[in-house]
Amino acid sequence: MADNAPLADDTGGPAQVTTSVARRIQPGREHDFVSWTDAGIALARTFPGFLGGGWLRNSRIDDEYYVVYRFADEQTMDDWVSSPVRRAWLSRGEGVAVEYATHRLSGIEGWFEPQQHLTHAVRVHGAAAPPPRWKQAITIWLGFFPLSLAINLLVIGHLEGVPVVLKTLIATLINTPLMVYLVLPWLTARLKRWLG
Repeated sequence: MADNAPLADDTGGPAQVTTSVARRIQPGREHDFVSWTDAGIALARTFPGFLGGGWLRNSRIDDEYYVVYRFADEQTMDDWVSSPVRRAWLSRGEGVAVEYATHRLSGIEGWFEPQQHLTHAVRVHGAAAPPPRWKQAITIWLGFFPLSLAINLLVIGHLEGVPVVLKTLIATLINTPLMVYLVLPWLTARLKRWLG
C-alpha cells in the first residue's frame, strides 16, 4: 500500500474542508475497493488545493469503510467533486462499493477529526486518528484565553453602561471568527506534532 499525504494542513490555512464518505463494500471485493480508492485519492492529489486523504475501516462493521479527503477550501473541494475525472473514477467503482453517507466539514469540527463517527474506526491507511479530547480542549483554551483577555481589555473595557448581553454579543462576534479563521488554524498547525 502506498502512503497518502497526511490529512492535516501544514500551513494552518483558514478555510480547509474535509469530506468523509461512508461506503459498504460488496462481499469479497475488499482488495478491489482498496485499489479503486487509492486510485481515486491519487487522482484527487492532482487537483489544486488537495491537502491529503486516506481510508479507514470500521472496527465494528467489517464491510464498512470511510474515505476521507481534505481540500484547502470549498471551491477546490467543489472543483474535485464536480470534475469529469471524479465521475469517471466513480463509474469504475460500480459493483465494488455502495456509498450511503457523505459528510462535509469545515471550521472547528474539521480541525481535530474528519468525522465524529470515525472515532469508532481503526487507523488503517493514510489517515491519522483524532487526538484525545483533552488535547483538543487544551488547544482550544490556548487560543481562547488570550483572545478573550485581549477583547475584554481592548474592547469590552471601553463599553461602560452597555448592557451585559450586548457586551457579550460584541465579544462573541469578534472572538468567534478570529478563533475559527486565525487563531485555531495557526495553533493546530504549530501543535501538530503534539496533537498527533
